[in-house]
Amino acid sequence: MTATRSNDSTPAQAPCLYLAFELGWSEWKLAFTIGAGQKPRLRSVPARDRDRVLAEIAKAKQRFELPADAPVRSCYEAGRDGFWLHRWLLHAGVLNIIVDSSSIEVNRRQRRAKSDGLDAAKLVSMLLRFYGGESKVWSVLTVPTPAAEDLRQLHREMIALKDERTSHVNRLKGLLANQGLELRCVDAHFPGSLDTMRCWDGSPLSDDLRARLLREFARWQFVDRQIMDLENDRRRRIRRDQTPHVEQVRRLLELSGVGLNGSWMLVMELFGWRVIANRKQLGSMVGLTPTPFQSGTTAREQGISKAGNRRLRKLMVELAWCWIRWQPESELTQWYQRRFGTGKRARKVGIVAVARKLLIALWRYLEHGEIPKGANTCAWRPKVSGRDNKRAA
Repeated sequence: MTATRSNDSTPAQAPCLYLAFELGWSEWKLAFTIGAGQKPRLRSVPARDRDRVLAEIAKAKQRFELPADAPVRSCYEAGRDGFWLHRWLLHAGVLNIIVDSSSIEVNRRQRRAKSDGLDAAKLVSMLLRFYGGESKVWSVLTVPTPAAEDLRQLHREMIALKDERTSHVNRLKGLLANQGLELRCVDAHFPGSLDTMRCWDGSPLSDDLRARLLREFARWQFVDRQIMDLENDRRRRIRRDQTPHVEQVRRLLELSGVGLNGSWMLVMELFGWRVIANRKQLGSMVGLTPTPFQSGTTAREQGISKAGNRRLRKLMVELAWCWIRWQPESELTQWYQRRFGTGKRARKVGIVAVARKLLIALWRYLEHGEIPKGANTCAWRPKVSGRDNKRAA
């Protein structure tokens, strides 16, 4: 994510109230100030109490002798509260920005004082620096529209459910391994297979263990069914919807090596709503930019930054491996084979470079219609055609 100065038509000389939120679950800490070198005014309000927030803003204006219509600039760290507070503040006439928490500078001492009040005071001081011209003092998030945010729900829920399903499978395997048994896969025949299982001494499974395994299997079955319902819903949308987002998904599916998960997530998380200026900005959004370290005569590469969207970063590495396999004649694959084709470790390092180049190539493909050099195309419909998945859970 890149830090960009917010569009603000208020003159620099005009009196302005600066406000920073430190958000907690039960209480919010508010820090007010009107200029550098001034001790912030700290106040606490119940969490999500909008009327109290507005009342404290009015009191702060009176305390600092500002007119009632003086502009207010605020900020808070991105976190659990998401974007609703940002939208409400804009609706209330407050110019707000959301800050990437990992971009905030901190004291490098091992032990340092930390509290909600100190954090709020630190934020409001950095807010002054930001509007004073230090645009790189932190990274500001680009807030999606409510519609764009809603488009991310389907695949994010699917990711969470797949992680949950994996945990159920691992728990079933672990319980059986505790008795000296091996479980290769979990399917609809699992309950019946418990009758034939024998422990290391030839005895059948105990009643309590068997009951626990069946309850764990029922949870796995429920999650697996929900995953299939979401996958079927996604296939139907790709086949039938005529929205611009789904059209972009179909275009990505026309490239061999790009499947349903990759095309859907790239569009809904990134290409469908973000305005991308250049390839460097695109790489930074996903955290695939290099981080060189230079100090005196010391110079080394620390690897990628790993900032930005972690879901897309993981996805692009997976897509890079798929691209190498299904697009062997493409220019990108040929470059990878020449540069990193020898050595297991070199291949793992090189695949990250492929992921970044592939991300840029896919962006150019959607924005300008430039098909990656040497890439094979195919029809998108066979990838989503056929009956919906009705496998019995």
